Amino acid sequence: MQPITLGGVRLRNRIVMGSMHTGLEGHQTAKCFDQLARFYAARAKGGAGLIVTGGFSPNHAGRLKDEPATMQTTEHVALHRRITEVVHAEGGAIVLQLLHAGRYGYHDKVVAPSPIRSPINKHGPAELTDAEIEQTIADFAHSALLARE
Repeated sequence: MQPITLGGVRLRNRIVMGSMHTGLEGHQTAKCFDQLARFYAARAKGGAGLIVTGGFSPNHAGRLKDEPATMQTTEHVALHRRITEVVHAEGGAIVLQLLHAGRYGYHDKVVAPSPIRSPINKHGPAELTDAEIEQTIADFAHSALLARE
């Protein structure tokens, strides 16, 4: 239960709530993000020192499901800011998980670096071109910058 500093961020304890997908991430509306804020605030209030969100894709192609849980715009930043504020108010810290679902996406427009289908997915991925891979890398960098806001 000792405090710890990670990457310059002081955590009140070493309790980490790992990432989980709540089903609300893809509905990028104020109502759903208010529900997410209450969900994460309750975990911080309950003692989690660090919370890792469910995955948010750096682009539409990398989404996990048909509903695009992404971090691409300043509008997305505003939705996430509310979550961050309430978690901080309860004494916790929170980190946004950036996730490209790749061949594990649950939709019929899955993309990945190779066309090899996941053994747990009925949809085989379309193979990304070199240019699309480079764009995905740039999208990750852009999303990371937005997440820091």
